[in-house]
Amino acid sequence: MDMISRRTLGKAVGRGVAAVSAAVLSPACSRAVSSAHNQASPAADRRRKNPATEPSFGPLKQVRAGVLNMGYAEAGPARGPAVILLHGWPYDIHSYVRVAPLLAARGYRVIVPYLRGYGTTRFLSDKTFRNAQQSVFALDIIALMDALRIDKAILAGYDWGSRTADIIAALWPERVKGLVSVSGYLITNRAANKKPLPPKLEWAWWYQYYFATERGRLGLEQNRSELAKLVWKFNSPTWNFDEATFDRTAASFSNPDYVSIVIHNYRWRLSLAEGDPRYDDLERRLAESPVITVPTITLDGGTDPFTPAGGGSSYRDKFSGRYAHRTLRGIGHNVPQEAPEAFAQAVVDVDGFRETERQPSK
Repeated sequence: MDMISRRTLGKAVGRGVAAVSAAVLSPACSRAVSSAHNQASPAADRRRKNPATEPSFGPLKQVRAGVLNMGYAEAGPARGPAVILLHGWPYDIHSYVRVAPLLAARGYRVIVPYLRGYGTTRFLSDKTFRNAQQSVFALDIIALMDALRIDKAILAGYDWGSRTADIIAALWPERVKGLVSVSGYLITNRAANKKPLPPKLEWAWWYQYYFATERGRLGLEQNRSELAKLVWKFNSPTWNFDEATFDRTAASFSNPDYVSIVIHNYRWRLSLAEGDPRYDDLERRLAESPVITVPTITLDGGTDPFTPAGGGSSYRDKFSGRYAHRTLRGIGHNVPQEAPEAFAQAVVDVDGFRETERQPSK
């Protein structure tokens, strides 16, 4: 989960912590993307309780990408326009298990990678620094695009995935056709993260401070599933996920580098751990909060306790290209899994922004 910048975090938290082809996906997910609205209800998602009827990815693919052997799911035609869907913490590629077939049915080539430290993704060398500063995730995805010979793609994500997509769009806009970003602009400014929040807001980030300690590292190592489930329930107070849904994702936390990556990521954000000096220039550029110029749709979950107030206004000035914002009623933090139709529609719509821009003026 993401520490929203101090400038954008405006909502007080008071709810309490409580290539795979389309053919290998369930027929239940082969329907086309439904019409989207600026407000959406999660009622349909609440009814999905039978694991036997749930879609699933088929056998995953692996590809060498930079310092990683990266695992990923693929759906849709190999020559279709590329869409890369990026997950967050503590989640995995299954956040997109219903989004991918919707997009594949529209002719997109959909790539859903495990980030470093998750699922079947592995470091090529035991000697590689298990680095989780923000810029390396972006470099991983650029390496994946290069390995798969994808010149440009629509990038869509939430949580860590939003941050990664935002960074690529900001620093390498020539590789991005369009952007769908949950919670808007999530590029980390470590200097800003040193400033305290009001106490009512600080407590919501308990796990980040927990992870700053050796006790927290051991706690994540020993209780990774229990901790993740606690975060899921807090992040999405109206999402009634079942045990099968959670267990399917929790399996990805058995990755041997999961704890190292999670701990380093959160300690790095709080300036309690150093990154790799080779990426200092990238981080300096990101610390300047670069404006994103590519076509963008931002999404907020209406019940996500970390959604900033203002309907996207707090980060609107960070996007200078064609832009739209949507708030989804009754949806929490894990937007693609809670509202797959609305998420998929945002991808289709941001692609349509480009089509509109290419039309000659009358």
